[in-house]
Formats: sequence, C-alpha cells, structure tokens
Amino acid sequence: MILRLTLLFLLTFALGAHAQEQLLIFAAASLKNALDEVNAAYGAPVTASYAASSALARQIEGGAPVGVFISADLEWMDYLERKQLLERGSRRKLLGNRLVWIVPAGAPSAADPLSHLGKDGRLALADPHHVPAGKYAKAALERLGKWPAVARRLAAAENVRAALALVARAEAPLGIVYETDARAEPKVRIAGRIDAHLHPPIVYPAAAVRRAGAGAQRYLEFLVGSRATAIFEKHGFDVGR
Repeated sequence: MILRLTLLFLLTFALGAHAQEQLLIFAAASLKNALDEVNAAYGAPVTASYAASSALARQIEGGAPVGVFISADLEWMDYLERKQLLERGSRRKLLGNRLVWIVPAGAPSAADPLSHLGKDGRLALADPHHVPAGKYAKAALERLGKWPAVARRLAAAENVRAALALVARAEAPLGIVYETDARAEPKVRIAGRIDAHLHPPIVYPAAAVRRAGAGAQRYLEFLVGSRATAIFEKHGFDVGR
C-alpha cells in the first residue's frame, strides 16, 4: 500500500512538472507549417495555437496562459506592448514575407490577375479590417486604385489560411495571401506578386508574454538561432527583418 501511494505521488509530481514545462505559443496562422517544424526541432515540450494575430492578441489580453506570441504585423504586438502584457526587452523582429495573387492550380494564365474574378467571382483575402494579411492586401489595392472595384466582392476570411483554402477548393477564383502560404498549398498557383512598396513592410515580431518565465526566453533564442533560421528560410520566409 505504501509503495502504491509512493508511486502515485511520484507520477502526479512528474505530470505536474511536465505541465509546468509545457510552453504555449500563439502564432499567426501563416506560420503553421514552418513553426511546426521548428517546434519539432526544439527538443522541449511546445504547444502551438494558430489563428489570426488579432484574435490571438485579444486572447492574450483576456488572460490566456501564453509563453510566446508571434504576430504577422507590428500593430498587434504594439497593442499588447501598450497594455504592458509583454516581457520587457524580449521583443524582436523575426521574419518577413511577401504578398501574392493566387488562383486554383488549373486556372488559365491571365495578364491581369483581377480578370480571374469575371462577372460574379469573389476575391478571397483575410479580414481587411483586423487581420494583418488582409490589411496589407487592402493597402496594396488602395495604392493600385483597385479597392473601390473589389470592396463589395470580397470573400473575407478569419485568417490567411482560411482565404487560401477558399481558392484551393475553387470556391473563390482569386485570392491574396502570403507567398509562403501559396508555396505550402499544391492546389493553388501564384498568378503574380504584389510590389512590396504598395503596402507597409510585412514583419513578424515575436515576444515573451509578461511573466512567462525563463522557458519563453530560451524559446525566443532558439527562434533566431541557425537551426530555426534554416527551417524558416526553407519555407520561404525572409529572416532577420
């Protein structure tokens, strides 16, 4: 009986210690493929949750027990910093990306990507009011003078991967996503690249959430190390932005 109680205590202690060591990462949806591979290489327990940066920032504001936040733009990281929800001095610029037009893989070529919309088609992009990829896309379309023509023909998705899926399933004939997303989905092809000067720089900042502990700082250091950098570059991200 004493032996059983001892074993039960040790098991409970081990499980509790494991739970404490588990690091929760909130990251922009566009990072999923690359960051899953980075986390597998990290060598310590990591759980990653992916969604729109706006949704994740709101959850952190609401008290979610997060260790590290990686946003797809500066604005939502600035938002949390103003709320004093980040560990001071931990913030860094991690990655960069590019915007592209995408169409279903079997779609014909066209000189003007917008011609894929035809008469009734919708343009798939992330929510242009809240989600970084959508806001970048809107800025570019405004600079091109195309926003008035497409504003009422949007298929606005909750995040960039959802917009990607709409085009991959041919539910939308045209979309705007990050180039890394397009490279990760064989059911779409890139129909053109959007000039980076047409929108604010696409920067992915990373930071430890306030009172996250030493594990979060170790993870951030791994993200900028050579092993993680090679993985991000393989997936098409610009490193060191």
